[in-house]
Amino acid sequence: MAAGGAALATTLVAPGSGIASAGPKQDADVIIVGHGLSGLVAACELTDRKKKVLIVDQESGANLGGQAHWSLGGLFFIDSPEQRLAGIHDSPERARRDWFATAGFDRNPNSVGGEDYWARQWAEHYLDFAHREKRSWLAGMGMLWVPVVGWAERGDGTPGGVGNSVPRFHTTLGTGPGVVEPFVRRIKAAQRAGLVRFEFRHRVDELLTSGDDVVGIRGSVLAATSQPRGKASSRTVVGDFEFHAPLVIVASGGIGGNHELVRRNWPARLGNPPEHMVTGVPAHVDGRMLGIAEAAGARHVNRDRMWHYTEGLRNHSPIWPGHGIRVLAAPSSMWFDGAGRRFPTPGIPSMDTLGTLELIQKSGFEYSWFVLNKRIIEKEFILSGSEQNPELTSKNLAAYLANRVIDDVPKPVQAFLDRGPDFVTANSVEELTAKMNKLVGTNHLDAAALKRQIKHRDAESMNPRSTDDGIKAIRRSLAYIGDNLVRTQPMHRILDPAAGPLVAIKMNILTRKSLGGLQTDLSGRVLGENGKPINGLMAVGEASGFGGGGVHGYRALEGTFLGGCLFSGRQAGRAARRLV
Repeated sequence: MAAGGAALATTLVAPGSGIASAGPKQDADVIIVGHGLSGLVAACELTDRKKKVLIVDQESGANLGGQAHWSLGGLFFIDSPEQRLAGIHDSPERARRDWFATAGFDRNPNSVGGEDYWARQWAEHYLDFAHREKRSWLAGMGMLWVPVVGWAERGDGTPGGVGNSVPRFHTTLGTGPGVVEPFVRRIKAAQRAGLVRFEFRHRVDELLTSGDDVVGIRGSVLAATSQPRGKASSRTVVGDFEFHAPLVIVASGGIGGNHELVRRNWPARLGNPPEHMVTGVPAHVDGRMLGIAEAAGARHVNRDRMWHYTEGLRNHSPIWPGHGIRVLAAPSSMWFDGAGRRFPTPGIPSMDTLGTLELIQKSGFEYSWFVLNKRIIEKEFILSGSEQNPELTSKNLAAYLANRVIDDVPKPVQAFLDRGPDFVTANSVEELTAKMNKLVGTNHLDAAALKRQIKHRDAESMNPRSTDDGIKAIRRSLAYIGDNLVRTQPMHRILDPAAGPLVAIKMNILTRKSLGGLQTDLSGRVLGENGKPINGLMAVGEASGFGGGGVHGYRALEGTFLGGCLFSGRQAGRAARRLV
């Protein structure tokens, strides 16, 4: 296999194949719909070969980089220098076992017409990319990573079970903006050279076709806006447009900002969709282009596979409508359903997002509760998002590491303690329970029952032979040097007065990623319902399920969303430059 699939496109796409004439007027060699990370990566690959690219987006230039800008910047590497430095023994074989056990590809993955066929192929090549070329390629553009590797989606440690059996989450110095920055820099240089043209506030409403071939785009010009990045903008139409090119690349993202589409595609296996959710992406992540591509004949697969977090907070200072923030917690917090019943495994922080979502859905409540203390929140809470990690985003590694090891609540977390609408604090379980009930306007929680469960956990924390799954998860975390240093508090009783006050947090379901998408072959060419490539149409990033219509299957190992944008954008860009 070629390293990272670098030569893959050359084996699948011959120069000039699969491209129809776009008519007498050519506005560019390639049109890219969406100016997020995957679209920028594809554009960089094209402009490296002097191809002319037109990038259109319904938002203003203030949003260049799309939702990747708001991310924590986590990237999945296999057997990296950071892992080896920490004594983490990783390998391609181990990562492949973890990925495939976690993804659970079960929709005819071995049949070329199956929904999971191309997704499975993409997974194989992405894993090779994550092991070989990904880190050196990005480091060559100036990216650096926090030396402590994070352990996301770690499962319960069962051999062959879901999750990362070792830590693989590499946080980029600079967070999401640090990942986007090299590609913006390259694109702006290409723009100055006359190879890139942007058309902001241009909303695509239709893919133009000639016979079965896509030959351009048509849509509406939206009114100019001065809204800052992330803020919802006007949809007032002031004109229309039509652009032609022999190739269109859809890089428009998923559906996480559109709760109507989330509910419409909600998986039946998880019961009814929640009536209330918080939103982890800006409003412009609306899924419109998926339907538009379908209208042009594209096959949309695995649409019921989604990645929504179960530890969502209502933002005290929202940027977009319903703005939610995800908590990345270590295992010491206790997790309860809306009636105050402690979740069984996998309902342990950092273990299994989809498994916990299933538990919440079966509980009869749309929310859940974390119960912890001030000592735990000081060290174990990271808030996802570039704006919630100012030291990292400004690339001040020393300040970031200092904040992780000192016994104090990080300022962004303290702001949620002080102003977050989902937080309550108290000096006793009885007072805490009363405040929890008041917050949700019910009396579902019983102080005596809650206290009994916390005291049982506290007793088990001092038992070296405890079989309590939560206690075992804490000990497993503390055995990893990275968690021991900066992520997990030493074992202690939650009800220890010296560790107080007590904290309870109402956790909401937070919409984030679409795991399904437009089905693509290994070059990024969009497939039709007949399984054949649609001439003139490609898709990248979340619009393609991060590759093949769902490279993650049912579950993600994390650090793989930005990585999927990078890889799919690069693959499609390299294939596209051979097509035009």
